[in-house]
Amino acid sequence: MILSCIIVDDEPLAVKLLESFVNKTPDLELLGSYTDSVEAINAVRNLQPNLLFLDIQMPDLNGMELAHMLLDGTRVVFTTAFKEYAFDSYEVRALDFLLKPIQYNKFFAAVEKAKEWFTVYNSSFKDDNSTVFLKVDGEYRQIAVSNILYVCGMKDYVMFYLDSQPKPLITHLTMKSVEEMLPSQLFMRVHRSYIVALDKIRKVDRNDCIYIGNEIIHVTEAYLSAFQQFFASKIPGSR
Repeated sequence: MILSCIIVDDEPLAVKLLESFVNKTPDLELLGSYTDSVEAINAVRNLQPNLLFLDIQMPDLNGMELAHMLLDGTRVVFTTAFKEYAFDSYEVRALDFLLKPIQYNKFFAAVEKAKEWFTVYNSSFKDDNSTVFLKVDGEYRQIAVSNILYVCGMKDYVMFYLDSQPKPLITHLTMKSVEEMLPSQLFMRVHRSYIVALDKIRKVDRNDCIYIGNEIIHVTEAYLSAFQQFFASKIPGSR
């Protein structure tokens, strides 16, 4: 899989370093490098790269603002000297967060994570939308969407719990990526760390706790309104 990419950083030396990393990394195609973030957003929209290596602290338009303006299909790897932005980065389109000074092994690992994400992302857009591919223990496994009970996030990994399988499948993805990958009509995020299959819910108690598989998951405030709307739509006479 060849991933196209663009570099955006207002420091020329940082751009040169990332360019050298791209040039020696298999399966990366550099479409351009920019030190001006306003100029960069136009290029990104026109060229629509798979990956954007993006600094955060920049004049005129910072990296977080730019990330919110991206079209679907472009993912971000943030490159910054400020680790305090790490938490916010996962609320946009970030696949990874590289802290300067960036080491090549960290850069390479981010590219590998991106390749895994795009493999899963592309598989989720098959005509029947019935399966996804997950990289588990170094190999890709095709999983029927209908077999997924719920997904649990744990930092940079997620655990897929399946019907009739006692142990989860663990893969290197973010919850945001999984949320975008799974069909929204079948799955809903109900907690920062949980996505559930809506048709697998056994019951919901008075405390907004979901009973699914062998797990009890509390719907947290950030996701409660959307879940209550879905739940109300399934109750006869509630409309």
